[in-house]
Amino acid sequence: MERRNNYDVTNRVDTTDPAAVNGEINRIFVKLYPKASTRVLNRSFRDLVRLHLGEYPGYRASDTGYHNLQHTLDVTLAMARLMDGYERSRDRTDTLGPRLFGFGVVTALFHDVGYFRHNSDTRHRNGAEYTLKHVTRGARFLAQYLSRLGLAKLAPAAARVIHFTGYERPALKIRVPNPTFRLLGNMLGTADIIAQMADRCYLEKCRDRLFLEFVEGGLAARDKADHRASVKFKSAEDLVVKTPGFYKSAMARLNDQLGGVYRYAETHFGGRNFYIETIYNSLPFATKVAKERNLSLLRRSPPRSEE
Repeated sequence: MERRNNYDVTNRVDTTDPAAVNGEINRIFVKLYPKASTRVLNRSFRDLVRLHLGEYPGYRASDTGYHNLQHTLDVTLAMARLMDGYERSRDRTDTLGPRLFGFGVVTALFHDVGYFRHNSDTRHRNGAEYTLKHVTRGARFLAQYLSRLGLAKLAPAAARVIHFTGYERPALKIRVPNPTFRLLGNMLGTADIIAQMADRCYLEKCRDRLFLEFVEGGLAARDKADHRASVKFKSAEDLVVKTPGFYKSAMARLNDQLGGVYRYAETHFGGRNFYIETIYNSLPFATKVAKERNLSLLRRSPPRSEE
């Protein structure tokens, strides 16, 4: 069966459905830790959905088209798979255990929470305006949120681990309490990259959604007269054309900055790494689109997970 636009790399899990992703991660978790409770996982998924719908106290609903619920669920599923692969690998040093596995899931679920606007925010029109500082904002949220889950001792580590998903600080220079949290940070940063790059509608989302976020965040030009110093992309076409270069730089980051932990997906899947395979299989088409500068080749229709 051809992979569906709203499904993960295995074409088994609907990444627009929080219950489906929650259920799959619970399955992985219980198989690893049969006696552990899924309470923290389940509550975190409920709170994430409330955030996106505008039902979480103090916050407006999600209004970023690219960094939406599907993206977050896709990243969280990838994170759980990497942790599972690590726990089952022969070269692991220490086991994570249920507490740190839960920590990894929670940080993945809320890694983009910095895009959400407070109810009192009248200065910003869209959460994408926080693009350049959303990781720092997310760190503050996580530090408070983990205390509500009964994980207060892990809150300071969460505020650091979330930075592995951004570029505000070089990954190798992020200070963490111990090597285990660096491993988790590397996994989180890796999950964020491989999930989005393996998305079946990645190029369409770059053209139709991510570019618009970059405009609001100051990374893309509003028009030809926009000469802001932070602008890196002149148009949606420019963003898509530069995507093959991003593939290559992202793979370098995965290996050089994030420890090559994507290999744990291979252990999880029993010998194949569906994420890396999908990324490499997508590169020739992305290169063709870029070479011809023909965005009309992008014909897939990305789902909207909040609808």
